[in-house]
Amino acid sequence: MKNRIFAGVPSEDQAGYAKAVIVGTTVYVSGTTGRDPVTGNFPDSAAEQARNAFASIEKALRQAGGSLSNAVVSRVYVIDQVSAAQVTPVLGEVFGDIRPTSTMLICQIPVSGAKVEIEVTASLDS
Repeated sequence: MKNRIFAGVPSEDQAGYAKAVIVGTTVYVSGTTGRDPVTGNFPDSAAEQARNAFASIEKALRQAGGSLSNAVVSRVYVIDQVSAAQVTPVLGEVFGDIRPTSTMLICQIPVSGAKVEIEVTASLDS
């Protein structure tokens, strides 16, 4: 059985996706950009965007009954080397002793102003 978590943003309906899908004890959190939750704008810093993205991911994981401590896989997409260098220390802050597997790719992100997009898979067994 699949359970879905929705953030309530228009793009979920436009693109036909959920913020997270729970299958058994595994939670798959969609790619998340780092808009400021109050203004809706993207901070200039990729590091701040990453922190915002992780706050949104954490919220979805809490709704699923877990937290970032349950992360087993992270995938991070950045627009360039500068953004990668800014985001890497944030990954260390967030994941410290959790140590999920991790992939970082430099690519285009199809959201104007976004410098980073992060997706996480978590196990509620961990």
